[in-house]
Amino acid sequence: MIGKFAKATALTLLSGIILLGARAFAQATPASPAPPAQAPAQPATAQPPSASPSVADQEAAEEDSSSRPRVKPRDYKNWNYNAGIGAGLESGTTRNFVREGGYLGNVGVARNANKYLGLRADFIAADLPLRQSALALAQAGSASSYLLAVTLGPIINLPVTKLYGGYVLFGGGYYHRAGSLDSDTAIPGSSCNPFFQWWGSCANVSIPLSGSFVNSSQNQFGYDFGGGVTRKMPSGAEIYAEFRFTHGSGNSTTTDVRPLTIGVRW
Repeated sequence: MIGKFAKATALTLLSGIILLGARAFAQATPASPAPPAQAPAQPATAQPPSASPSVADQEAAEEDSSSRPRVKPRDYKNWNYNAGIGAGLESGTTRNFVREGGYLGNVGVARNANKYLGLRADFIAADLPLRQSALALAQAGSASSYLLAVTLGPIINLPVTKLYGGYVLFGGGYYHRAGSLDSDTAIPGSSCNPFFQWWGSCANVSIPLSGSFVNSSQNQFGYDFGGGVTRKMPSGAEIYAEFRFTHGSGNSTTTDVRPLTIGVRW
């Protein structure tokens, strides 16, 4: 009987120890943490609408833009260039010894102050073919004769339409006329005839005794005037036709040529 009591007492103690151990284990094991609470969403801050310019600002901007000087587009070129070819139509004393139709070339440049007024300079080279009657007076089989000229003066442009226009020019010039006789049989010391006087070889009443009368070189000053018409092309360049009268004088001789030229101006 004592053994049964002891057995029951041991079982009771063992059960108590198991219960105490289970309770201690439960207290030692931490509970799983709860998920953190999310912060409440902040409301989006509304962007203020862009302020439209006021009427006063618009008026101030318009007044500022109107107060600035407006640059007017230029309706002309600062520089114009021209180049052409043509023929010479002689006049005066020159016509007595030079036949018409000699070829010539012309190049020039103009500096424009505005669309109407400019200053133009030209270089002209013209052939002066002698007439047969002049060769007979010179007692020469053939000859070469030419004119080199530099002119400078105002040019007045006259716009007519968008395509057509005109211009007038005038001014002064420097003229260099020269030539040479071939196979000349004139006798030095013989009396001068009108050709040798125009040729510039007779300072006195007779042909010089030296052979210098065969060659002639004269420098003269004079004037010129004329005008032309223009036709504008799609490229912006202009085709022009020009007629001028040039006159040079010096050493009691004159040179009168009327150039007729067709060319391009750009």
